[in-house]
Amino acid sequence: MTGERVLPTACAVLAAVVAGLLFAPVFGVPALLLPLLAPAAVVLAVAVLASRREGLVPWRPVLTLLAGLLAIVEILLFPTTAAGIPTGETIRALSSGATDSWRLALQSTWPAQPDPALLLFVPLLTLIACVLGVELLHRWGALPALVPSFAVVVLSQFYSALGGIAATVAALTYAAAAGALLAATRADRVAEDRRGPSAVLLAAPAVTLAIVGALVGGMLLPSGEPRYTFQDEEFAPLAESSLTNPLDELSDRLSHPDTPVFTVDGDAGVDRWPVVVLSEFDGVNWTPGNRYRRLGETLPPGDEITVDVERRSAEIRDVRLEGPWLPSQSLPAGVDGVDPLVEERQGSLLVPRTGTPGEYSLSWWEPRVARDAFRGAAVDRSLAAELGGVGQVPPGIVELADRAAPARPTFQTALALERFLREEYRLATGQNLPTGHSWPQLEEFLLETRRGTSEQFAAAYVALARIKGIPARLVVGFRAPAEREADGSYTVRNGDALAWPEVAVEGVGWVRLDPSGTAAAQGAGPSRGVAAAAEEAREELPPSDELRDAPVAPEPAALETGTASGWSSFPFWTLLAVPALAALLWAVGVPLAKALRARRRRRRPGAGAVVGAWEEARDRLRAYGVPVSAGMTVRDLTSAVAVTDGATVDGLRALGATVDFALWSGSGPGPDSGRHAWAAVRTVRKGLARRGLRARIRAALNPRPLRAPR
Repeated sequence: MTGERVLPTACAVLAAVVAGLLFAPVFGVPALLLPLLAPAAVVLAVAVLASRREGLVPWRPVLTLLAGLLAIVEILLFPTTAAGIPTGETIRALSSGATDSWRLALQSTWPAQPDPALLLFVPLLTLIACVLGVELLHRWGALPALVPSFAVVVLSQFYSALGGIAATVAALTYAAAAGALLAATRADRVAEDRRGPSAVLLAAPAVTLAIVGALVGGMLLPSGEPRYTFQDEEFAPLAESSLTNPLDELSDRLSHPDTPVFTVDGDAGVDRWPVVVLSEFDGVNWTPGNRYRRLGETLPPGDEITVDVERRSAEIRDVRLEGPWLPSQSLPAGVDGVDPLVEERQGSLLVPRTGTPGEYSLSWWEPRVARDAFRGAAVDRSLAAELGGVGQVPPGIVELADRAAPARPTFQTALALERFLREEYRLATGQNLPTGHSWPQLEEFLLETRRGTSEQFAAAYVALARIKGIPARLVVGFRAPAEREADGSYTVRNGDALAWPEVAVEGVGWVRLDPSGTAAAQGAGPSRGVAAAAEEAREELPPSDELRDAPVAPEPAALETGTASGWSSFPFWTLLAVPALAALLWAVGVPLAKALRARRRRRRPGAGAVVGAWEEARDRLRAYGVPVSAGMTVRDLTSAVAVTDGATVDGLRALGATVDFALWSGSGPGPDSGRHAWAAVRTVRKGLARRGLRARIRAALNPRPLRAPR
């Protein structure tokens, strides 16, 4: 075909550009505009010019592809060229972008840095969609020309699915471009025939398709967290190396207190500098998280933070830490001067390369709360899924935990446990400081010597808190010195090394505590923000005997409802239907019965909703063929599915913590126990859905989970 067809070609290219812009949640719109628009404009110009010469038509796809690649090189890879002329380094960068950039983007927090090493796959995909769209338009027509750009749309949603208004706007924009392509193609045909309907009628397909596409996109695309994204299984690889546990270094640092570690310039009012969060404890070792990502442009505070936050910053220089972790804050927002990895769930910053950077700028989010914000505050059990267990607890420790924290898990109970350690135990000073943080050392500290460093205080606190159902984690870092240098900076030294526990509080996130009483430097100014609110709650803490909860009667009615209630309502009479309807009844009746049973379980009162969540998770696993017996607990089932994907295991762990609290804490379920339990069920369901469409269909039609396990 030798005709120009300028308008249809422009619409096909526009549809591809719109599809590429749907990667905006990954990189942001400004970072994508020029790398997408410039190659698209070049492709359009070359395609139109080539179409005017019959001899160039067979070469049109090659010419448009090469011109588009050159535009991408000039926009994103100019530093690799020689005065704009591609070099061998340019070819290698293009090859790396085609093979690696898509994975590097998944291994980053979003919005990712607009680095060509991460960004390059988006303009390359868009370029291919432009070239294929133009060729399909000229050879087969408008509808086939939309297939490449629509494939880019689908891929973008697997990266970050849009929802709600954003999905509606995206669907409207893409459908408008597609409708314009159909209308322009039809207009060209009418122009060739010199007859046909008016321009208004020619535009009708575009308008209709835009409206339908917007409605379909708004209704079908998820409005909340997507069920699955490619990012779920991609994390930055960590180099294999033998790292010293920061807890093991505490005693040695305290033995050389005057050695400088790093210097801080900037915002005042910081009381502590975390280095690494240790969340897993197997009774012997405390280990950090391993789900690191490359830190993007800005890391927003987590969804668990519902209070207002303010962004603060500081300059950190002369860093002399030997390990890979950097001094940071609990909610890092961004880093300049170095490209670290970040453990999103914990806030730890890690430099994957050998050596620690000497200087960098850190910004972080600080929750803004009133001084009385923690009065009656609840702990955030939804964050318990991020934590490990406590290993094999020695005899006498559970009884000690009951005596130290004699009430249901609240932030007030967490403060009572802190006060217990402060009053009943003493801080070790001088030479020959005690070391160790596994159960043998903690048992000796808690039951015998009652003397330890912040290492034993913090580790013991976290272990006791978890036994009592309080979500707590262990942090190793440094105390901020009270005295500043003449230039306003302050130098952190080995003597400021510290370990402390943090407790999750609803709406605020992780709150630092101080069971050893050493976190505040002598002469330090008044605390602010979260620290001030914690101090206010500490001053108002009543005596321990007033913290005891009144006994709560069990709810046998809720526990007895069991699985029988869902099975007794199953319509047995449908089994007598004529054979011709058997298949239809099977396909509709089984999923419907399961849905109705889940609805009844979710609406049970009190502890019944938590038990119903456990029954629902158990039956969903049975539907996928996981062997389940009647006597299995949540933890037994977690071990049984440990070989499956992490989301399923994480959901079962969170559910187990909620079930234990609701049934065995002695105080009955909290007001949000049912909501937390069913949120864990949704996590399990999302994990199981990753097994594929065939497995999901078999599970939906499997009637065996409608009966109680044997």
